[in-house]
Parts: sequence; structure tokens; C-alpha cells
Amino acid sequence: MTSISATEPETMADLLERLGNISPARVRLQPAPGTATEEDLLELMRKTDRGFELVDGVLVEKVMGYLESSLASWLTYLLQLFLDEHNLGNLAGEQGTMKLMPKLVRIPDISFVRWENLPGRQIPIEPIPQLVPDLAVEVLSEGNTPGEMKRKLKEYFLAGAPLVWLVDPAKRTVAVHTAPDKGTTLTEADTLDGGNVLPGFTLPVRRIFEKVPAVQRKKRAPRVRKKKPGT
Repeated sequence: MTSISATEPETMADLLERLGNISPARVRLQPAPGTATEEDLLELMRKTDRGFELVDGVLVEKVMGYLESSLASWLTYLLQLFLDEHNLGNLAGEQGTMKLMPKLVRIPDISFVRWENLPGRQIPIEPIPQLVPDLAVEVLSEGNTPGEMKRKLKEYFLAGAPLVWLVDPAKRTVAVHTAPDKGTTLTEADTLDGGNVLPGFTLPVRRIFEKVPAVQRKKRAPRVRKKKPGT
């Protein structure tokens, strides 16, 4: 299984577009984009004490502020309450690196893996285990772009994940995806459930956001890509 990108980008603009039109400040140029390894990823995270992902051999910083981290911790707690009574698998948080494919390491803000999908039904001891989450949860931050999240969805499902939740604290919604192009957006009037991944789990969406103040995000100006010479 390989990543969704097929050809090497020719310019920094091409690279940023491939990564979902993210901010260039999030991309590390050392090692050179396309050449970074899992060892480089671990070393950078040790040096900076920040979260990074490896995308097509490119080191990309995760964006997550205090509010998003708090929300992820709160949702983790609510999920763990259910798992304490229904021992279905293991939860990991925003430092839980997962190798989804060659040259692709993602860190869902919350991930759940059923015991039967963990080697030996044990929590892996290696820093970057080759795992596919049964449930991946991404809490959206202001720095996350639509293109970035569209790419992440494709990668999770290409790797074999059956369920992804995109939690948006600004809109106070949860988008439930069972495929990259198949999703339902729940509001605070709805109830979230675990489907076949977490059978029996239900949670009012308003409970997820009850500790979260209203978030106002700045509108992004439309991105205009310069034409290449001769086009």
C-alpha cells in the first residue's frame, strides 16, 4: 500500500498544494522534503516537544491549540468511560503516532483500535507502530485547511480505517465519515453513536461542546495560484 501522491512536486507551491494548501510555516525543510524518515520525525519531536506528522517524506507540524487539546482530552474521557464498561480496545491521544503507509505517519487527536486489531492484543511498545485506527478523531483547528482534511480522510480510509470523526469546535458539529465521500454532519441537537466500531456507544453532541466557549474563526482569503510560464 502506498500514499495517495504519485509524482514529486516541482515547486514549494506544488508541495503546499499537495499537502492541502497548508501554511508554509508548518513544513520543515530539513531534511529536504521527500527525504525525511521516521527517525527524523522522532528526533524532531524530541527536540521541539511538538507534534509532527510524516507525509510523503515531508515533516509537517500539527496545529492544535489549548482549546482543541482540551476538547480532545474531554472527548477521550467520555470515550474511556464507555470503554471502562465495554473493554473493546485501546485509546491513544494526540501523541499517538501511527504508520499508516510507507512514508506516511499520522497522529489522530484521538484514536481507537480494537483489541483484535492490536498485535497480541497488547498495546505496542514501539514509538511508531504500524497500525490503522478503527476510529480516528480529528479536532479541527484554525490552521487546518479543507484540503488538508480531505487528504487525511482519503488516507485513513485507504489504509483501512472504518470510521472517522471530524470535530469542529467553531461550528460545534461532528462530521461522521464512513468513507472519504460519505459523511453525516451532526449538530448539538443530534446524538453521536459508535456504529459498528463502538457498538452501544451514544453521546449527545451538545455534551462534547458543553465546556467549549463559542469560537470565532477568521475567514481565509481565497488562494490564487500563480500560473506557470507558458500556460
